[in-house]
Amino acid sequence: MSDGYDSDFLGIPLPLPAPARPATRLDYPRFSVLLDEERRFAAVTGVVIDGATLRDQPRTGEWRLDPRVDDDSQAGPEVYSRNDLDRGHLVRRRDPGWGSASEAEDATEATFFYTNAAPQAAGFNQSKELWLGLEDHVLAYAESTDQRIAVFTAPVLDEADPPYRGIRVPLRFWKIAAWREGDALAAAGFVLDQTELVDTRQGLTVPRLGAFRTFQAPVADIAAEAGVDVGPLAAADTFVRRGLRPVIARELESVDDIVL
Repeated sequence: MSDGYDSDFLGIPLPLPAPARPATRLDYPRFSVLLDEERRFAAVTGVVIDGATLRDQPRTGEWRLDPRVDDDSQAGPEVYSRNDLDRGHLVRRRDPGWGSASEAEDATEATFFYTNAAPQAAGFNQSKELWLGLEDHVLAYAESTDQRIAVFTAPVLDEADPPYRGIRVPLRFWKIAAWREGDALAAAGFVLDQTELVDTRQGLTVPRLGAFRTFQAPVADIAAEAGVDVGPLAAADTFVRRGLRPVIARELESVDDIVL
């Protein structure tokens, strides 16, 4: 369908994180999805972002199944109907929207495949807005170098995730952003936890009160929890490199709490 994630985009070789479980690679404009067909969700997504040529694209695109894999291998519209679950973009709509106008439009519309979605509890609050803005914050930080970043995002596909309509709803999501600091690779890892918001014991209910909790966490810990091989990202972790590795992940209240 397109060129997909570019492992040489930063000028430093950076392969897609590799899940331990079998996964099907699907390439889209500027991003790739490694689909766990048994769980019906992405085990890894990776997108490259050129901050120098990002466009403010109008919101166009409709959610659809990817014809390259069986419908039963994707968590489709039946998961999100008549409930309080959002189709949460893993690769954000705007992230691959750079370059020429036509390229940006094609790339942003490609983010609406169900292979790039995972259920997230509806309703915005400060923590969820923080999660959605992490790439923007890292991109602004990286503008002093070459204005390019790579971002990897996926749900933690835990065997204990609660069952619902033929899938298991992921309770945690991870994100790792990578950029250059001079000639070296730098990275930061984050985890979003929606456990307090999702209760599938009575079909599905999403309490109105509760909070998405967002953490900065060591990249190596994220890799272990998610069951993915992150290659050079763990050694490039600014959280650990700055000597601030905590016993547990550090909860974020605002972007000012992020260590880069």
